[in-house]
Amino acid sequence: MAVKVFIHGLESSGQGAKGQFFREHYPDMLIEDYEGPFDARMAKLNLLLDGKDDLILVGSSYGGLMAAVYTGQNPQRVKKLILLAPALLLPEFNPYRSTRLALPVVLYHGRRDDIVPPGLTREIAEGVYANLTCHAVDDDHSLHATFEGMPWDRLLEP
Repeated sequence: MAVKVFIHGLESSGQGAKGQFFREHYPDMLIEDYEGPFDARMAKLNLLLDGKDDLILVGSSYGGLMAAVYTGQNPQRVKKLILLAPALLLPEFNPYRSTRLALPVVLYHGRRDDIVPPGLTREIAEGVYANLTCHAVDDDHSLHATFEGMPWDRLLEP
């Protein structure tokens, strides 16, 4: 059985709107709070996922960066990656930009995102993920108007 994981963004927490939505609709989903610098956040994520396989990772913004880096380090353990306006342009993702991964990846990004540039993010993702599905939506960085209406049951299928 797949293990579903939600990773929140830099200024958010597992108690934010997305975390609350997932807790209500997918009570088996692993949702933690991540604080501090990138390395500390990744150490906590690695500890949480230690020994787990068949992962479906959902990462939002900075959490999308974390999910993408984790996948780059552990591609055999991740079954599916769902990225919500991921911060792939940050230097922490640079070591993985020359890799080519075949797992299914779904990218949602608001066209009105003024924090993470959607065009550049899509370009980076297209270079790394061979099985990428992109959705450019009429929304902002947080995907406030889009998030709850996304087809989550289908997205979270392995």
